[in-house]
Amino acid sequence: MAAVDVIVDNLVTLWRIPSIRQNFHWIFLLISVVGSVLKELELVPQTYFSSTRNALNVYFVKVSWGWTLLLLTPFLLLSNSSFSRSVSFLCRRLLSLAVATAVWYAFTETFFYIEDATGSCYETDALDVVNKEFVSKASCRRAGFLWDGYDISGHSFILAYSALFIVEETAPMASLRTAKLSALPRMVLNLLYVALNLIVIVWVWMFACTSVYFHDPSHKLLGTICGLIAWYLTYRVWYLKPFSPGLPPQRHPKERKQHA
Repeated sequence: MAAVDVIVDNLVTLWRIPSIRQNFHWIFLLISVVGSVLKELELVPQTYFSSTRNALNVYFVKVSWGWTLLLLTPFLLLSNSSFSRSVSFLCRRLLSLAVATAVWYAFTETFFYIEDATGSCYETDALDVVNKEFVSKASCRRAGFLWDGYDISGHSFILAYSALFIVEETAPMASLRTAKLSALPRMVLNLLYVALNLIVIVWVWMFACTSVYFHDPSHKLLGTICGLIAWYLTYRVWYLKPFSPGLPPQRHPKERKQHA
């Protein structure tokens, strides 16, 4: 497991660089804008990732929130219990998962509603024959027709929000590298941390693919902005206040004693 330890140390060092950590969210806006320009100018050739059937999209992006929770939940439990075994503390920290899931659900359902409210059902790809019998995207598609409405990019939203969520909740790893943990919890924590960083890489890559291959510019930009707003209002506003899940712990108790 020495190789994993080296990888973890390098990742922790990377995320402790202030310029990277403080500006990570701007990467998504930059990718969204640049990717949209490249798509509109048709400067990016078609590749394996320009198909919605690519493996990363089918097995990861379409269930992205499931992957995020699957890996982050045990990491959050292990990492936070190292700082405090208080039940109230752990419950507060676990509440961040519930809040993030509620945010994900609220935004995606709103996107679906907007697409239904602004769209119409068309019988041909030319969008010249309207079928007024179907008034929702689901019923229209079940009938074999095409629904056209204002489709805010759910992919842009969830990939940006998930990546930022993971980066915030894995921050305690910087302190846990020097904490005394038994072999098994340390190994599990390291593996989860590496896996979560790999997922962040996948999310950023697929966010870039979405930007250069799919959706209209305004759809992608609005989806990205929604993801950034959701992250900002939780981790930069609400979680700083007493009645909230609170921010992830940044310094281990033993470190605090050493610096006292």
